[in-house]
Amino acid sequence: MKGYMALGISILSEVFGTTMLKLSEGFTHLFASLGVIIGFGIAFYSLSICLKTIPLSLAYAIWSGIGTALTALIGVLLWSEPFSTTTLGGLVLIIGGVVLLNASHTHQQAEGSSN
Repeated sequence: MKGYMALGISILSEVFGTTMLKLSEGFTHLFASLGVIIGFGIAFYSLSICLKTIPLSLAYAIWSGIGTALTALIGVLLWSEPFSTTTLGGLVLIIGGVVLLNASHTHQQAEGSSN
């Protein structure tokens, strides 16, 4: 459970850092630029903590997939970036891929414990 808590913190911190990256306007705004450094620092530290208990392939798939989906939604909500059925389909595919990787990992663990 601790690994997934660290992964959640990592995802939220990465989304925060990416949002600050947009607001920094090429690192020309001090506070947003500091937000990038802090957000990504916490994100990578938390990701390293979660990798103590969660396999790399699963953790990175969840981290990047959910991070991408949340960042896309923030772009739509804060900066009126276009949102279409194609965008929705892409997000569904990303999240579906994460679910499949998680299910695959869970299935492999169940097979390993029954031997």
